[in-house]
Amino acid sequence: MLTAIREFFERHLGPGEAHEDEDHRIRVATAALLTEMVRMDGEIQPVEREIVLAAVREKFTLSDDEARTLINLAEAEARQAPDYFQFTSLINKHFTPERKRRVIETMWEIAYADAALSQYEEHLVRKIADLLYVPHATVIAAKIRARDGQSG
Repeated sequence: MLTAIREFFERHLGPGEAHEDEDHRIRVATAALLTEMVRMDGEIQPVEREIVLAAVREKFTLSDDEARTLINLAEAEARQAPDYFQFTSLINKHFTPERKRRVIETMWEIAYADAALSQYEEHLVRKIADLLYVPHATVIAAKIRARDGQSG
């Protein structure tokens, strides 16, 4: 799987130097967490997938095709992962607290996209927030912004 990820980024985003490889793994890790959120309530809604696509496209400045390919790779990686640590450890190592907050807020947006927050969605956001060391007050503020459609 990592070979497929590396080949994708070398083909679409330039030569694969060591720091770029790490950046690509961070992108996959972030996308994997977002795609897990889509699957969490057992009902994959098109609006949820569109939020993930838009978030990945905007956060990483990708074309629609590149973003879709990244999401497909991230979904495959998430299915094979035994837990979320491989994703959250990369994010912890490289993201600022603000970028972590934005990941959590995007997860809340996905959860609220179908106008129904399930207990499984809420559990996943809280679990990932804990693994990313995002303070509880920040998680709640992000939840409220996402619920009220005031992301920022």
